[in-house]
Amino acid sequence: MTHAGIIVLGGGVDPEMTTARGTPAINSSGARIVVAAELAHRYPKARLVYVGGNSSLRSANSSEADVAEGIFKNLGIREDRLLLERKSRNTDENVRFSMQLVNPQPGERWLLVTSASHLPRAMGLFRKAGFTVDPYPVDWRTSGWSDVYTFQSDWMTGIGLTDTAAHEWLGLIAYRLTGRIDELLPSPKSTNPDAIAH
Repeated sequence: MTHAGIIVLGGGVDPEMTTARGTPAINSSGARIVVAAELAHRYPKARLVYVGGNSSLRSANSSEADVAEGIFKNLGIREDRLLLERKSRNTDENVRFSMQLVNPQPGERWLLVTSASHLPRAMGLFRKAGFTVDPYPVDWRTSGWSDVYTFQSDWMTGIGLTDTAAHEWLGLIAYRLTGRIDELLPSPKSTNPDAIAH
């Protein structure tokens, strides 16, 4: 199975904290970075594309892509394989700017790495843009449907999960109402029959 590249959506690192502390700051979505590096080693001919600027209203001195670049290099990814997009501030811009950066060609296979909860919205945007990607969800927050009937023993964890779910549902509703996606809940599954099952 050949892939032209691996697209990693921003959200896994904190540029401000990285600048303040002088060491890469990975947040709760940091699995995006780790898994992308692992995939880059698994597919040595694939380009690795990190798409992420700085959405902070406080400062924009550095971008997520700047932080990710250093992490990827330290994890053994060659610089000539990296493509970095430093301007996008949200998922819609992630998709538009990644298309401009990689200029996908007909028949190319691309992997999309992002958090599982974020995948439906991202897939809807990629489909609307006509960019076919194979989903590779990471950063799972539940173990499956069985968690629906399980109460969290730590109420702060429950609040965090509720916040994540609310953020994604509001994003889906807003993107559907503004016509950025064609379905309220786009399937995270690829339309490619040879796509990786994950």
